[in-house]
Amino acid sequence: MGAITDLLNKVISVFSTFRPVDLLDIIVVAIIIYLCVRIIRETRAMQLVKGIVFIVVVYTIVNFLEMEASTIIFKQIFNNIILIVVVLFAPEIRNILEQIGKGTARKNFKTIIHPGVAVELSEIEDCIEAVTKACSNMSDTKTGALIAFENDTLLGNVIESGTIIDAKATRALVENIFYPKTPLHDGAMVIRDGKVYAAGCILPLTKKQLKSAFGTRHRAAVGLSEESDALVVVVSEESGAISVAKGGVIRSDISDGELRDILRNEFIPSGSFSDDKIITRLVRRVKK
Repeated sequence: MGAITDLLNKVISVFSTFRPVDLLDIIVVAIIIYLCVRIIRETRAMQLVKGIVFIVVVYTIVNFLEMEASTIIFKQIFNNIILIVVVLFAPEIRNILEQIGKGTARKNFKTIIHPGVAVELSEIEDCIEAVTKACSNMSDTKTGALIAFENDTLLGNVIESGTIIDAKATRALVENIFYPKTPLHDGAMVIRDGKVYAAGCILPLTKKQLKSAFGTRHRAAVGLSEESDALVVVVSEESGAISVAKGGVIRSDISDGELRDILRNEFIPSGSFSDDKIITRLVRRVKK
């Protein structure tokens, strides 16, 4: 009872000194954090943020268990945390200031009130069917293609290197983009939320050794799958073979039916409770 009384006294003490300006202060801080996350969320900085959060959790556990040696090490890290953050996030800090100057942050603020709509499951199914048929046709004609399906890790840096399309995914559109001698055929296509979001994008190349039969497209597919959780589809220009890269591993010579199954297993939840995947996507992203 004594502990409960002390807790209640502390709560009463906090609210007794709480002013309206304190509520405003909390709202301002929350908005600033929200806008910063909106700006850096499509960069690899989000992966660094997750790493820092993990370190904080480990430090909390270490400190609670009174592990002296580990505590000393973590204290040294947190004593220099400001310098570490500035070094690690220098490009993102510059980007935040640039976005504020351009007014992008103000546009992002408007989306707090209008956050967007849910992704329809039918759109994703239609997209998978369109991409599968297009890859099958391009495989027959030996038309090279590189298609990245965005997952939980947003591909903002990749999208910035290409051209925004943001159009409904159709077989004709996919084949037209990769048709030889068209402006965007030599880069990668990014699929976001069941739409062809960008094309002509540049992907990072893997540094690992691959089979001699694999070309630059395959190296780019593996490279992106190493740096994100994206699933990347490749159609070879030399052999017409279809390959899929995921988690730094590439699976080659798959049929169009296998490609359809892989995409459906990755992006369409099994069973009748299909809304779970869509809700997850809404939680992780506020659509622009």
